[in-house]
Amino acid sequence: MSAALRVEALKLTRSPVGVVATLAIVVGILALLAGITVGIAGGNPELIAKAGPAATLTWQGLLAGAAQITAAASILGFGIVLAWMFGREFVDGTITGLFALPIARSRIALAKLTVYALWAASVSIALTLGLLALGLLIGYGPPSPDTWAALGRLGALAMLSASVAVPVAWLATLTRSLLAAAGGAIGLVVAAEVGALAGAGGWLPFAAPALWAMSDGTAVAPAQLALAAGVGPVCTMLVCFSWSRLQLDR
Repeated sequence: MSAALRVEALKLTRSPVGVVATLAIVVGILALLAGITVGIAGGNPELIAKAGPAATLTWQGLLAGAAQITAAASILGFGIVLAWMFGREFVDGTITGLFALPIARSRIALAKLTVYALWAASVSIALTLGLLALGLLIGYGPPSPDTWAALGRLGALAMLSASVAVPVAWLATLTRSLLAAAGGAIGLVVAAEVGALAGAGGWLPFAAPALWAMSDGTAVAPAQLALAAGVGPVCTMLVCFSWSRLQLDR
């Protein structure tokens, strides 16, 4: 298992996919927030009208905007990485060689998801620290206890988004297609948006983390949040089971 973890970690860290996804999630979100802040400070009326709660030049406004952007960007970014980690084995034909290895394919799948979880945690921490640094650079002053709590929710939002993106790995396995899995990642973002608009966001795992973070933890019940957190472990078992039953002729 340790050998599989090392191999999968090398694949992700040395691939441009992992590097670009990390930069897109962390640097991209921070750059977008900085641009929004500059526009609001400049008195852009259209931007102020669209920003809503994020239009105030305070920690609260910054973190409200961060929650809105992170909700969509993180699911898409995490999903694309999962699509590549699993789909590439079928697209590049490397899945054939995995049948000759002495380690079970289910363990290889588990190693992939373990590396993914560690990477997602690192990205979530980097994003949270980046938001803290951005707020301090803008001049919002030392964070209050409420601000620290909001920063914690932002980090949790990113991790929960990584959890609800794990179905993409199962989709890549079932379809044996990288593009189908990438389309599934987009579908998760769309499902979250539609579910939130339809009023089912609390019970829709893909939308619940965002609603929880944007409402300061008041709009989503603990049971609903636990449902979102459980998507990752359940889909991990499904992925490992599917990989244990893979056939070369299919």
